[in-house]
Amino acid sequence: MFNQPLGLPAAPAADADWSQVRAWRRRTRALLQGWRAALAADYVERVGRFVRAVVEHQLTEIDGACIALYWPFRGEIDLRPLAGVLAERARDFALPVVANRGQPLEFRRWWPGMRLARGVWDIPVPADGAVVVPDVLLVPLLGYDAAGYRLGYGGGYYDRTLAGPRRPALAVGIGYAGARLETIRPQPHDVPMDLLLTDDALVRFAGCGPLRAAAVVERWSPAAVPGP
Repeated sequence: MFNQPLGLPAAPAADADWSQVRAWRRRTRALLQGWRAALAADYVERVGRFVRAVVEHQLTEIDGACIALYWPFRGEIDLRPLAGVLAERARDFALPVVANRGQPLEFRRWWPGMRLARGVWDIPVPADGAVVVPDVLLVPLLGYDAAGYRLGYGGGYYDRTLAGPRRPALAVGIGYAGARLETIRPQPHDVPMDLLLTDDALVRFAGCGPLRAAAVVERWSPAAVPGP
């Protein structure tokens, strides 16, 4: 079976106010972070290899694109090796940078081995990379729901980026199958993913609002995730 957290609090009622939703999200974040920190290192590595292979072989949108990866933080799935694997197919790679708090993310061109600086939360960022606008944004998920909404760390940086005028053409949420929630009780400021990719499924969404629908492109059993 997939690793799954225990003891997550039930989501607030659909008519709950923002203060109730915010308190629930805070508790849920803490539990998900603790759960993820306890995942075995070999499991994290296996999931990483599996998810990277799916990106490589099933996401045709990467061809000729500027792809925004992320520097893995607190047990996030590591996608950095894709910069080598996809070097002949992608136009560019970039990493997110918090240039100004409370504003959308900035993306700087990145390649393995380039000089890095310490960014917000001590996450490495390109020290000299040019600012670029990615076509494909690979977004780390702390939690997520069936409608493609993401639970992050609460800073709102990815939501502001996806709601802004320089929104990437495709946002792909990357996370663990065990972090699936019934709902995050999305608010007006929450922006859903176009695709979700976990160790058990690749899901593509279409439409928006009440018309938003999901089509499972492919689903895998736990046995599909490779061993050490």
